[in-house]
Amino acid sequence: MSSLAEAVLALGYGLASALVPIVNAEAYAVVAGHRGGHALVAVLALALGQTAGKLLLFEAARRGTGRLAQRLAHRSRSGRAAAAGARWAGRTQRWLSRRRSALPTVLVSATVGVPPLAVVSLAAGTAGLRHWEFAVACLLGRVFRFALLVLPATLAYGVFHK
Repeated sequence: MSSLAEAVLALGYGLASALVPIVNAEAYAVVAGHRGGHALVAVLALALGQTAGKLLLFEAARRGTGRLAQRLAHRSRSGRAAAAGARWAGRTQRWLSRRRSALPTVLVSATVGVPPLAVVSLAAGTAGLRHWEFAVACLLGRVFRFALLVLPATLAYGVFHK
């Protein structure tokens, strides 16, 4: 497969995996490493696709600030669950509204996956984090995550295909 085809495929897969939870970008990264060849291209394109998808979530949350929380609270069957959800949302939003804690949280989430990046993307959008700051932190974390996943597979491919 050419590097351009690999880039387009990985970019699309990254975008899809950012929006559809059952599409697994990490599995794609490992497979790309096993194929060898254009693993670096796959890592970068996959990270760009994921970042673009998370920016869509970020922007959706920013434009619909408050609506999601209202819908979730309204659909909740018990007042206790609604209260717990409201407390969690408030804490997360306060944490992400502080510049000192917002960017490290996004970076850790994008790298490690805890807290889930989809949740952080939505919360960061409602907390007023700047687009470019979120995008840079997300992209750096995703590149690092995918590179760590691809490296062992690429090394194994090199050892067994000499």
